[in-house]
Amino acid sequence: MSTFLIGATIVFIVINLYYFFTNKTYRKSTFSSALFLKLVLVMFSMLVGFAVIYYLFSLQDVILVQNLSSMKPIEITFLNLLYFSGETLVSVGYGDMLPVGPARFFAILELMLGILLPTAYFMKSLDLSKK
Repeated sequence: MSTFLIGATIVFIVINLYYFFTNKTYRKSTFSSALFLKLVLVMFSMLVGFAVIYYLFSLQDVILVQNLSSMKPIEITFLNLLYFSGETLVSVGYGDMLPVGPARFFAILELMLGILLPTAYFMKSLDLSKK
């Protein structure tokens, strides 16, 4: 039963994404695949770039802990850093990894860029649809 629900949910998501990108009734909007690809590439580059920054900081000191009360460090692997960078870039984070030290500043910067870049993309898309 759960397999069916997962499959139905995936189909529902795909249909909504299809509708979002093909619906041209709102202000005669158009989908710019070049602009979307640029957004994806920039977001991916930022994800990897911030993971490298976190890795370089981890060479000096502990930058990720499980919780602030125990300060138990997270094992530093590039995949863990990539995961932390991804969850910070595309969301507010899950709370399973908490930055400490200078990584906090970069996590906030990454979070702000993760919110502002897609917003700028949609604003640019709306601007292109007016022309």
